[in-house]
Amino acid sequence: MKGLILSGGKGTRLRPITHTRAKQLVPVANKPVLFYGIEAIRDSGITDIGIVVGDTKDEIIDAVGDGSYFGVKVTYIEQEAPLGLAHAVLVAEDFLAGNPFVMYLGDNLIINGISPLVEEFRRNQYNAQILLAHVPNPSQFGVAELVEGKVVRLEEKPAEPKSDLALVGVYMFDSNVFKAAKSIKPSDRNELEITDSIQWLVDQDFNVQSFVVEGWWKDTGKLEDMLEANRMILDTFETRIEGKICPRSLLEFKVVIQEGAEVENSTIRGPAVIGKYSKVIDSYVGPFTSIYHNTVLENCEIQHSIVLERSRIANIETPIVDSLIGRNVEVTKSRLKPKAYRFMMGDSSKAGIF
Repeated sequence: MKGLILSGGKGTRLRPITHTRAKQLVPVANKPVLFYGIEAIRDSGITDIGIVVGDTKDEIIDAVGDGSYFGVKVTYIEQEAPLGLAHAVLVAEDFLAGNPFVMYLGDNLIINGISPLVEEFRRNQYNAQILLAHVPNPSQFGVAELVEGKVVRLEEKPAEPKSDLALVGVYMFDSNVFKAAKSIKPSDRNELEITDSIQWLVDQDFNVQSFVVEGWWKDTGKLEDMLEANRMILDTFETRIEGKICPRSLLEFKVVIQEGAEVENSTIRGPAVIGKYSKVIDSYVGPFTSIYHNTVLENCEIQHSIVLERSRIANIETPIVDSLIGRNVEVTKSRLKPKAYRFMMGDSSKAGIF
């Protein structure tokens, strides 16, 4: 079997962060989201992985390399435009070479991995298998209707869902999916939809089964989902101290201090992680916060947030919460007169002030 990770797309829901960074490389608990997918596929026993890339291909290639860091072999497959998930399958047809494969959306996180799904698919030799999860708001997802576990109908964001089972961004296929993708027409948004391909397989009496995921999954395409994923993963951590902690600092609950990081006269209340070579001085880092590498926090409070690399937050009197702060960002108290808010913000930015 082979693996196929889709890592194209523009990440419009995470702008302005994704104006300058691939959405799949935004870190959750100080690890790029894409890395979780690679590791999940590897842990299921698949080591030959294709990654479909688009405009951000250079950044993806620079981050992942040839895959040897993860113990896999990676092949990069270019998709000229984000024309749908089924289109991505077609552009990967030569790489897949008729082999059964798992398709994994690169901005998804599944806490318990996909090994049971892959094992069941291998054992039963289905034509296709989709991963599903119970959700409270199925009308916001693609929804599956099942009869004794077999998929009978898929519907995209239905007004009146037939079930609460949403499609998770992981699919298993044999070579018949290529025939399906070539048989469907583009949707109203001019994309070849993977749901239409799966429905074609169902309508042609292929064996399409489901697998309901236990635990949780997240599509990290929105800020609130990324923060929740960060919270869930941080909560699995155990305390690990690799950096320097001064005697006047306090660490509580699950705290990870990575190599080269320094904590001075500060409180870190976990679950939290302080990245490599970052500095926390006279500050409070509250629960469910990830501070990425080479960042400086000084005389500030922050919680339930993600801060990316090489940023600086200093002398902010009001606590920062529920935030995603990009790389190379500076948030400081200005000494300029008259007192006023002064911003330099890119397209699609959001700021909460009082």
